[in-house]
Amino acid sequence: MSQFEDPARLSPGHEVTLEDVRALMGASTPHFAMQIRTRLSALIRTLPPEHPARVEGERELARLDTIAFSGEVRGHAPEEGLTPLRSLTAPPAHAGH
Repeated sequence: MSQFEDPARLSPGHEVTLEDVRALMGASTPHFAMQIRTRLSALIRTLPPEHPARVEGERELARLDTIAFSGEVRGHAPEEGLTPLRSLTAPPAHAGH
C-alpha cells in the first residue's frame, strides 16, 4: 500500500465525507496502519474541528496509532478464546535427544 491518495478526494472542490474516511479505514491492518494514517491525516487536515468526517478521522487516527504499535501480537500468548498453534506449544523436535 502506498501513501498516494486519489487526487479527486483531495481536490479543492471535493467535500470530504464520512464515506471517504471509512473507505480509507477499510484496509486498516497493523501492517498498513502508518501509510493509512498519513493518507487520512492529509484528507481531514483542512476540515473544521466539528466536521463529522474530521471527528471520525481523528478517532481513526488514534486507533491507527494503537494498532501500528500494538495491534499484532506474536509469540506464545494466544488471543482469548483461541487455542495456541501447535508450533507454539509443542516441544522442539530435537528436545530430549
